[in-house]
Amino acid sequence: MKGIANASLRKVILAAADSKRVQRIVRRYGMRLGARRFVPGETLDECVVALRALNDKGLYANTTLLGEGVIEPAQSAAVVEAYREIIARIATERLRANVALKLTHLGLEIDEELAVSNLRTLLELGAFIRIDMEQSRFVDATLRIYRRLREEGFDDLGTVLQSYLYRTPADLESLLPLGPNLRLVKGAYLEPHAIAFPRKADVDSAYVRLLEQMLSGGAHTAVATHDESLIEHAIRYAELNGIASDRFEFQMLYEWYPYLMRRLGERPANLLFFLRNTLRG
Repeated sequence: MKGIANASLRKVILAAADSKRVQRIVRRYGMRLGARRFVPGETLDECVVALRALNDKGLYANTTLLGEGVIEPAQSAAVVEAYREIIARIATERLRANVALKLTHLGLEIDEELAVSNLRTLLELGAFIRIDMEQSRFVDATLRIYRRLREEGFDDLGTVLQSYLYRTPADLESLLPLGPNLRLVKGAYLEPHAIAFPRKADVDSAYVRLLEQMLSGGAHTAVATHDESLIEHAIRYAELNGIASDRFEFQMLYEWYPYLMRRLGERPANLLFFLRNTLRG
């Protein structure tokens, strides 16, 4: 019964993550309701302050421009210009940071060639860029574009794999010959059971197997999780197998909408934690 309730709550949370109406409400009132605990700010200037603070603590950082699914070429052009500004600012401020982006934000749903062209334009600026992974229907195109641009000689390019998809082990195996830079996540979109593990325990087990395959297979691995047991496993596995510390890193989120909603969707029990801290704020 608890599992059914969690599944139902997860569907509600993930639907809210994609709801424009709910997004407007949360963006308007979220900060005063306690979201400042999770997000450093919503402007480039605020982002720079947060990135520098992380650098000052000895941490590298990754930032993104939230958004996805643009449907007009002009919108994608505006996104490219915004990323140009972000990349230039990171360089000017000499921050130890890079950017991540979604291909649908660059126009993938309009035309794949448009997304490729926009991404190539940004890669030509010389900064490392990571392609975020989106819903399962975009996985093939994302990996196809990643391979294509790597073959064009853009080595400062990474992407993301999701452990909850059944297909991911095969995808990883096909990418390893490229010596890829990969971020491994559990996956936070609502996918049908026919293509994704419905049980958290199975997602976690798949994460462990993929993590070990990445580390042993030569990929630079970004272990992206807040799960302490998985973090500890990565450390132990690296130590036992003589994997150098510069071959992997740990990544965690400053969470904001829709990232926050998707994280809540991964484990609905997190909703109680968030509400408790919101009320304390």
